[in-house]
Amino acid sequence: MNINIRAVNMELTPAIKQYVEEKFTSLDKFTGDIMQIDVDLGKESNHHNKGKIMNCAAVLELKGDVIKVERAAEDLYKAIDKVRDHLRETLAQMKEKKIKDRQS
Repeated sequence: MNINIRAVNMELTPAIKQYVEEKFTSLDKFTGDIMQIDVDLGKESNHHNKGKIMNCAAVLELKGDVIKVERAAEDLYKAIDKVRDHLRETLAQMKEKKIKDRQS
Protein backbone atom coordinates (compact mmCIF):
# COMPACT_ATOMS: atom_id res chain seq x y z
CA MET A 1 0.00 0.00 0.00
CA ASN A 2 1.28 3.43 -0.96
CA ILE A 3 0.44 6.49 1.19
CA ASN A 4 0.91 9.94 -0.35
CA ILE A 5 0.69 12.89 2.06
CA ARG A 6 0.37 16.52 0.99
CA ALA A 7 0.23 19.59 3.24
CA VAL A 8 -1.67 22.74 2.24
CA ASN A 9 -1.04 26.08 3.99
CA MET A 10 1.02 24.35 6.67
CA GLU A 11 4.30 22.54 7.24
CA LEU A 12 4.34 18.74 7.08
CA THR A 13 6.43 17.81 10.11
CA PRO A 14 7.95 14.35 10.58
CA ALA A 15 5.62 13.80 13.58
CA ILE A 16 2.50 14.50 11.51
CA LYS A 17 3.75 12.33 8.65
CA GLN A 18 4.45 9.44 11.03
CA TYR A 19 1.03 9.83 12.69
CA VAL A 20 -0.76 9.72 9.33
CA GLU A 21 1.21 6.69 8.16
CA GLU A 22 0.48 4.78 11.39
CA LYS A 23 -3.25 5.56 11.32
CA PHE A 24 -3.82 4.75 7.67
CA THR A 25 -1.57 1.68 7.57
CA SER A 26 -3.88 0.14 10.19
CA LEU A 27 -6.68 0.10 7.58
CA ASP A 28 -4.86 -2.67 5.73
CA LYS A 29 -6.15 -5.25 8.20
CA PHE A 30 -9.72 -4.71 6.97
CA THR A 31 -8.90 -5.51 3.37
CA GLY A 32 -5.81 -6.40 1.41
CA ASP A 33 -7.21 -4.62 -1.64
CA ILE A 34 -5.92 -1.13 -0.76
CA MET A 35 -3.64 0.05 -3.52
CA GLN A 36 -3.06 3.68 -2.58
CA ILE A 37 -4.19 6.39 -0.16
CA ASP A 38 -3.81 10.08 -0.97
CA VAL A 39 -4.07 12.28 2.14
CA ASP A 40 -4.35 16.08 2.01
CA LEU A 41 -3.83 17.96 5.27
CA GLY A 42 -4.07 21.65 5.95
CA LYS A 43 -5.65 24.75 7.29
CA GLU A 44 -8.87 25.95 5.80
CA SER A 45 -8.84 29.46 4.37
CA ASN A 46 -8.50 32.33 6.80
CA HIS A 47 -12.08 33.59 6.40
CA HIS A 48 -13.14 31.82 9.60
CA ASN A 49 -13.63 34.24 12.46
CA LYS A 50 -13.04 31.88 15.36
CA GLY A 51 -9.95 29.71 15.66
CA LYS A 52 -8.12 27.59 13.14
CA ILE A 53 -10.00 24.89 11.30
CA MET A 54 -7.81 21.97 10.24
CA ASN A 55 -8.84 19.76 7.37
CA CYS A 56 -8.03 16.18 6.41
CA ALA A 57 -9.15 14.62 3.14
CA ALA A 58 -8.34 11.11 1.96
CA VAL A 59 -8.88 9.25 -1.28
CA LEU A 60 -8.52 5.51 -0.78
CA GLU A 61 -8.09 3.46 -3.94
CA LEU A 62 -9.14 -0.18 -3.80
CA LYS A 63 -9.11 -2.73 -6.56
CA GLY A 64 -12.21 -1.63 -8.44
CA ASP A 65 -13.41 1.05 -6.00
CA VAL A 66 -12.57 4.52 -4.66
CA ILE A 67 -13.59 5.97 -1.30
CA LYS A 68 -13.33 9.71 -0.61
CA VAL A 69 -13.65 11.20 2.88
CA GLU A 70 -13.10 14.72 4.15
CA ARG A 71 -13.40 15.93 7.74
CA ALA A 72 -12.54 19.13 9.62
CA ALA A 73 -11.75 19.79 13.27
CA GLU A 74 -10.01 22.39 15.40
CA ASP A 75 -7.13 19.94 15.93
CA LEU A 76 -5.34 18.32 12.98
CA TYR A 77 -4.93 15.01 14.80
CA LYS A 78 -8.68 14.88 15.51
CA ALA A 79 -9.42 15.51 11.83
CA ILE A 80 -7.05 12.68 10.85
CA ASP A 81 -8.72 10.36 13.37
CA LYS A 82 -12.20 11.25 12.06
CA VAL A 83 -11.19 10.40 8.49
CA ARG A 84 -9.51 7.14 9.55
CA ASP A 85 -12.57 6.12 11.62
CA HIS A 86 -14.93 6.81 8.73
CA LEU A 87 -12.76 4.83 6.33
CA ARG A 88 -12.53 1.96 8.83
CA GLU A 89 -16.33 1.83 9.15
CA THR A 90 -16.79 1.97 5.39
CA LEU A 91 -14.27 -0.83 4.80
CA ALA A 92 -15.89 -2.97 7.51
CA GLN A 93 -19.30 -2.49 5.87
CA MET A 94 -17.89 -3.41 2.47
CA LYS A 95 -16.28 -6.53 3.95
CA GLU A 96 -19.57 -7.60 5.58
CA LYS A 97 -21.42 -7.03 2.30
CA LYS A 98 -18.91 -9.21 0.42
CA ILE A 99 -19.33 -12.00 2.98
CA LYS A 100 -23.14 -11.81 2.72
CA ASP A 101 -22.98 -11.81 -1.07
CA ARG A 102 -20.82 -14.94 -1.04
CA GLN A 103 -23.23 -16.73 1.29
CA SER A 104 -26.22 -15.92 -0.92
